[in-house]
Amino acid sequence: MTVHQNFIGGAWTPAGNAAPNINPSDVSDVVGEYARAGRAEAEAAIAAAKAAFPAWARSNPHERYEILMRVSTEILARKEELGRLLAREEGKTLADGIGEVTRAGQIFGYFAGEAVRLAGEKFASTRPGIEVDVTREPVGIVAMITPWNFPIAIPAWKIAPALAYGNCVVIKPADLVPGSAWALADIIARAGIPNGVFNLVMGRGSEIGEVLLSHDDVAAISFTGSVGTGRKIAQAAVTAPVMKKVQLEMGGKSPLVILDDADLAVAVECAANGAFYQTGQRCTAGTRLVVTEGIHDRFVEGLVERMKQLVVDDALKPGTNIGPVVDQSQLDQDLRYIAIGQKEGAKLVWGGERLNRDKQGFYLQPALFTECTPDMQIVREEIFGPVAAVLRVKDYDEALAVANDSVFGLSSGICTTSLKHATHFKRNSDAGMVNVNLPTAGVDYHVPFGGRKGSSYGPREQGHYAVEFYTTVKTSYTLA
Repeated sequence: MTVHQNFIGGAWTPAGNAAPNINPSDVSDVVGEYARAGRAEAEAAIAAAKAAFPAWARSNPHERYEILMRVSTEILARKEELGRLLAREEGKTLADGIGEVTRAGQIFGYFAGEAVRLAGEKFASTRPGIEVDVTREPVGIVAMITPWNFPIAIPAWKIAPALAYGNCVVIKPADLVPGSAWALADIIARAGIPNGVFNLVMGRGSEIGEVLLSHDDVAAISFTGSVGTGRKIAQAAVTAPVMKKVQLEMGGKSPLVILDDADLAVAVECAANGAFYQTGQRCTAGTRLVVTEGIHDRFVEGLVERMKQLVVDDALKPGTNIGPVVDQSQLDQDLRYIAIGQKEGAKLVWGGERLNRDKQGFYLQPALFTECTPDMQIVREEIFGPVAAVLRVKDYDEALAVANDSVFGLSSGICTTSLKHATHFKRNSDAGMVNVNLPTAGVDYHVPFGGRKGSSYGPREQGHYAVEFYTTVKTSYTLA
């Protein structure tokens, strides 16, 4: 089997070893063999980026626009093919895979435009005869560490703005799902990117990550992943001899508030989608269902009936609503939390069983707990699987307090027909993103993404707000 290689300095470069990329829907299916880089390859990628940076930082904005547009066009033209690859290696349904690829293409198209929209400011000085210009310049070499749950969209929303604003990139995708990132790298390479501007190093974070974090030539680090790893990155960035700019997107435990006046059908669909679709493997998943007592029983009954309709099967099989968990380790974690919930005294009203299908894979029936309390582990800790907990509350005021009682603050939602409560919730929810009568999971590519508290640190991702991380401000004074 052909080994997919790393991309360093404009060339496909082999590494000392490789690892198989396994289909979680069918563990006998090997998606491909992908090279695993080590310290030497990471250092070579940084050196290549350093050599390329001076010219790329001063490149014509239209050149960057054209390259990014070629990437966008190619991604969108191949969305079915790439979506199938994504579904095969990560386990989300084919429709979700194609949707994610489409979003990646849209992101590159958006930031192609941003390349020629980068603006500065001119101020009147307080001193006579002096002009003041404020401009933005690229930060330098940006190291990127991306997760397995969105294997093409998250790399896209980091790579595209970095290149648009004149930075050079070294990206390490999740070792579990390198296929989509490799395919994206291949498209970028074919789009005419100058040698060294973009570099892909695949492999284990324990080997590559330390180099990216400690190297003096890396100016900024963009990371999406666990809270624990994010904290280590933040500490390493500020204690390094040359301090680095950091952007961290970490965990979530998003609440969905359901009030007595909610449209029951809307509430049930918001909960099912937010908590269980894409196997709950989204940091924005709405797995804390905060329900007022007047609608509680009807909501639980409706949600259980909706869960019974969800088809869990092969990600590529027509009619599948929910694919497998990504691997055995994640499946074990999900099952461990289901056991913890039962031990804590929560009532498992539906699901939570390991499932067998035609092919051997990591299939799990979505689980719903009721009679939960705010102090339970299944309520407070991110499970990253299709496991939801219902918390019964008296009224809106208690619902808001319970929703905000979390170390996380990424996304939140409320289902209500009350304009008063919807408006109050939008203003008082301790989350970076708020949804009214919508699932907590699901965002647009042209607006900022990020949270508060333990969920995010540093400037926002996506949309025009990405300029805050990928550029640095310069103030220039000129005697007229």
